[in-house]
Amino acid sequence: MAARAVRGPDPVQVDLLDRVRAALAGRELREVAMFGGRAVMVDGAMLVSVGRGGDLLVRIDPARHDELVARPGAGPAVMGTDRPMGPGWITVSADALDEEADLAFWLGVAAEHHARLGRG
Repeated sequence: MAARAVRGPDPVQVDLLDRVRAALAGRELREVAMFGGRAVMVDGAMLVSVGRGGDLLVRIDPARHDELVARPGAGPAVMGTDRPMGPGWITVSADALDEEADLAFWLGVAAEHHARLGRG
């Protein structure tokens, strides 16, 4: 029986993870394999998850869902094959994260919701 090839992280994912770590410098982070990517945990809860293709899964305040999915590159998060994750989750495409200001915006949205949950 042939050994199964283990697929390593995509360079785009590694780059975005490095940018997320740098943007969150000074906070105690933990990374966990979750949602098909690398979840960045703060105080025991997921802040964002970086997908293999460099997209970003962002945990948000559900009350801001409609406002946030209207932003360029953002859309409702889907798990697996067309299973919506609900209004507390948004996926941001890799091309919408090219600028540091865009990444900072989404990390700020996630951190704001994180703080409302009593974390961070």
